[in-house]
Amino acid sequence: MLSTYRRPNTNRNQDQDQHQHQKPRPTPQPRAEQRSPTKPPPNKANPSQTHHTPPAMSRFARARRFLVPPLALAGVAGGALYYVYRPRNIPGYEGPAVPPPIFGADGTFKLPRFPRVKSRAEQIADLKKSGLAVADAAATKNNSNSNSKNSYEDDDNDVYDLLVIGAGATGSGVALDAATRGLKVAVVDRGDFSCGTSSKSTKLVHGGVRYLEKAVWNLDYAQYELVKEALKERTYFLRTAPHLSSWLPIMLPLDRWWKIPYYWAGTKFYDFLAGSEGIESSYFLTKSKAIDAFPMLKQTDLVGALVYYDGAHNDSRMNVSLAMTAALYGATVVNHLEVTGLLKDRSGRLCGATVQDKVAERDGRPAEPFPVRARCVVNCTGPFTDGIRKMDDPGCKDIVAPASGVHIILPGYYSPGKMGLIDPATSDGRVIFFLPWQGNTIAGTTDNPSEITDAPMPDEDSIRWILNEVKHYLSPDINVRRGDVLAAWSGLRPLVKDPKAKNTESLVRSHLVDISDSGLVTCAGGKWTTYRQMAEECVDAAVRHFGLRTRPTPHPPRISGTDKPLDDDAVLDGSCQTHRVRLVGAHGWSRTLFIHIIQHFGVETEVAKHLTESYGDRAWTVAALCRPTDKRFPARGERISLLYPFVDGEVRYAVRHEYAQTAVDVLARRTRLAFLNAQAALEALPKVIDIMAQELGWDKKRQEVEWKDAVTFLASMGLPKPMLSVTRKQIEQGKIDYKSSLEYRMYSRHDKPVEEEDP
Repeated sequence: MLSTYRRPNTNRNQDQDQHQHQKPRPTPQPRAEQRSPTKPPPNKANPSQTHHTPPAMSRFARARRFLVPPLALAGVAGGALYYVYRPRNIPGYEGPAVPPPIFGADGTFKLPRFPRVKSRAEQIADLKKSGLAVADAAATKNNSNSNSKNSYEDDDNDVYDLLVIGAGATGSGVALDAATRGLKVAVVDRGDFSCGTSSKSTKLVHGGVRYLEKAVWNLDYAQYELVKEALKERTYFLRTAPHLSSWLPIMLPLDRWWKIPYYWAGTKFYDFLAGSEGIESSYFLTKSKAIDAFPMLKQTDLVGALVYYDGAHNDSRMNVSLAMTAALYGATVVNHLEVTGLLKDRSGRLCGATVQDKVAERDGRPAEPFPVRARCVVNCTGPFTDGIRKMDDPGCKDIVAPASGVHIILPGYYSPGKMGLIDPATSDGRVIFFLPWQGNTIAGTTDNPSEITDAPMPDEDSIRWILNEVKHYLSPDINVRRGDVLAAWSGLRPLVKDPKAKNTESLVRSHLVDISDSGLVTCAGGKWTTYRQMAEECVDAAVRHFGLRTRPTPHPPRISGTDKPLDDDAVLDGSCQTHRVRLVGAHGWSRTLFIHIIQHFGVETEVAKHLTESYGDRAWTVAALCRPTDKRFPARGERISLLYPFVDGEVRYAVRHEYAQTAVDVLARRTRLAFLNAQAALEALPKVIDIMAQELGWDKKRQEVEWKDAVTFLASMGLPKPMLSVTRKQIEQGKIDYKSSLEYRMYSRHDKPVEEEDP
């Protein structure tokens, strides 16, 4: 059957003519009562624009209008919940970079073999080489008629690139930064590491919620940048020293309903600024939940509380770790070495300093000053910055405006073990912190103008003011007593003025790096949290100004004590890597390391936790240095104070591996006993002196010097005045009369048992 093929008409004009001759089909009109009042009438002028919506499509459109908003809201809420509760790798919570030692197949147990640090005598010998080399070079030049530049200024290997004066947080940070960039660096301090401001902080690693509030209300962008920088640096503490740093929830109690949205917005903004550097998000607690978390809290007028997260750390242990890590990377690190003068060349440029050993003087031996040559001299002396600046230029104006901050230590029962508290509105507008620390409670700080002194004393008015503020937010049934103050100290905060600013009266809120005409680099100001950033900027400025040549480190030291390559995420190519370089003790540390220490050495659980949280993987060495007890348990570790977990092995470790030279070095900065309980430190002093005498060969005269100096120091830590006249013999024989002390009268000692009444 044939089918007829009909060619389609492609002529548009013909189609239009044909369409015009066709009569359009009439469009049916709906009845008036059926027409939707919301639907527009059909367009009679242009019938082609008339649309017909099927009933199903109309129902879908209506449903879509109703469903889209709640679905969008649910998506936003779900995204917010995921952001808050998403799985995150929290810095400081990872496993160890190297596994702990285990028993071998033959049943043997090998302890880690950590790299050796040069002794203090070897470090001093290295310092003297730079002066001897320069003397030889200068003599060679004087014997010749050459007018060329001194060879030691550029090529001598014994001349240091940087000589850092001051081994606090900033000075030790500069030494570590320079050493990991391949520079030859030396750092000296007339006292001990962290003997000044760096050991007397609030123990917080924080961006500063109060600074953020000021930045917002005053529209202060510099303050805002300071907070943001500090929040970034906060995370580096947990990455580089997780054993010494931790996250701490801090409660902000609220007594008015209107404060809830105000402070909620503030803490959320704080979280937002932290961004990926933050760990946990702030949250609101109802009144009952706030009391459950902080039972000591006053319930009157309490409507709830906000909790936000900041960091806490062991400040002087952190400082010592910085110095010892720098030493492992090749820096020359010497404490108790005083700078007595600065050296200048013929053109008036600084080329080093003269130093003198203070330990030799304590031993009664002569100590002649000797020169140390360096291409760059860095001043990191905190409150004593102007003293070094005036060695360089006697006519320079002071730039340091020190302020004293007093802290007190109360028993641990004053606060929960894992939560702090902040009072943002004290009676005079200052902010006070109330934080758990090392098993006790730290409260402070005041902020008053002060004179610069080596041993600032905590004044009684400041102590009373802190106690009165503590009473305001603790339950009224808790009796806050002056006798509960176990220790108190005053630290100097070195606020600075920029010497090159037109308005020399204004203080720098963060820090400054200044280079004088003669080449003295001064790095001052700032706070503990930003020490690393300060050090980085200081080394950057020195490298640019003096043309120092940084070098890669192809074979870094095996700080972890293993032969396996380590992954610190640090590429030592000559650039700054201190945000990735782990400090000594960090590589083998984990939250379960204390279990291995207990199982191998048989130390007490409290002692094992303390050792791993203070020394990291070096707890293996510290525990090994503890003497056996000849008891069933503990097998090792004799406490130097019955109240705290400090043991004899720590004293030996401090002398052999951390350059401890005095009893105060051990009591205040290697252990923290003097900061936790001044009287307990006095009672532990004879045992500490005996161990150090065995290690360092002290004679009786040197032991007497240590006793007197330690008692004088403890007076600045709040030791009660009646205890200042106690002799060593009285403590050793247990013949101290406590009956006149305030602490003795605080407790019931002679009351009879309460008798029950007859029914």
